[in-house]
Amino acid sequence: MTRAEKSFNLAGVIIPFLGVIAAVVMLWDQFVSWRDLAIMAVMYVITAGGITIGFHRLLTHRSFSTPKWLEYGFATLGSMAVQGPVIAWVADHRKHHAHSDQEGDPHSPHTGHGDGVAGVLRGLYYAHVGWLWDDWGRADWRKYAPELCEDRGYVAMSRVYVPFVLLTFGLPALIGYLLTGTAMGALTGFIWGGLVRIFFVHHVTWSINSVCHFTGRRRFETDDESTNVFWLALPSLGEAWHHNHHAFPRSAVHGLGRWELDPSAWVISGLERVGLARNVVRIAPERQAARLVDGGDAAAHRQATKTVNGNGAAPADDGVPAAAAPERVG
Repeated sequence: MTRAEKSFNLAGVIIPFLGVIAAVVMLWDQFVSWRDLAIMAVMYVITAGGITIGFHRLLTHRSFSTPKWLEYGFATLGSMAVQGPVIAWVADHRKHHAHSDQEGDPHSPHTGHGDGVAGVLRGLYYAHVGWLWDDWGRADWRKYAPELCEDRGYVAMSRVYVPFVLLTFGLPALIGYLLTGTAMGALTGFIWGGLVRIFFVHHVTWSINSVCHFTGRRRFETDDESTNVFWLALPSLGEAWHHNHHAFPRSAVHGLGRWELDPSAWVISGLERVGLARNVVRIAPERQAARLVDGGDAAAHRQATKTVNGNGAAPADDGVPAAAAPERVG
């Protein structure tokens, strides 16, 4: 990432926070309109889904495959979440899996932050936002995302990242104007559908790095500190079943239990039914049961043995794609 791109990204972190403050001021003794909330909700779902389905499960872990036009479509939506160019995001996340909660992890709350309460707070801060100033976008693209570096479409999308950021803020303002015909409608659309929405998308995503490596439940054998955090499941579109994901990184389904809600997996299953998703990776119940820790959650164990695997046994490699050449997976 260039210095200009990093500066633009950091502005995308700070400005939405100011947008939340502006929204509170504007709402003092008033009610926000359903129109603004609807714009915010729609923009949240499509851009957060661009990250969870596109950047993460499709491009980083190759949990399923789609036609190229749809793949680029998901990457476009992910780019509109203001979390960096697509190749940088994929490289950072594959590096995270290669060194999870060890030296080299871009955003672990557990390494290099000291002891005691102060060390814990420093670690959580670093995993949540601090790493954006130090390690964001520094993973070697050629090492961790070589196949994307060979794809002219993704190279172009990464080079023209700034227009995607302008689009993600301009589109809700345009929608607000078209729905109201007023400059105030455009302004509130920009604030709620742009600034406030990006604020929530960012902090939910970053909570996976911080909260889901610090507190929550575990039931599988993994070499890291990943956890499942149920109250983040719906806001994160299923990403908060993060311990499940670290146990089986290539699984397209992160919510492995009956009550583990995973909206991103629902979308992938829907695409599969209409023929737009193929090679969907699901983990056989026997493999899930084999990874359970001794004395693990009995209910989770029973659920694992009941889980239906639509594609038969999963591939032998549960890690990130071989092209990423990680030092360690899952």
